[in-house]
Amino acid sequence: MNRDEITGGWKQLKGRARQAWGALTGSGRARADGLRERMVGRAQLAYGKSRARAERAFDSWMGRL
Repeated sequence: MNRDEITGGWKQLKGRARQAWGALTGSGRARADGLRERMVGRAQLAYGKSRARAERAFDSWMGRL
């Protein structure tokens, strides 16, 4: 397990916390930010990508939707 994979796991945890906070406060923005953070973390963990590379991949994917 490399550093990017560990960072990805941490980002997933932070994303879940941010989503939960958004649900508690009714903040759609916090929930969306939490989801993005979780998805980037998942890409880091699964593929061992750097944070910047995982964020670019996620943003590219969202842009195609």
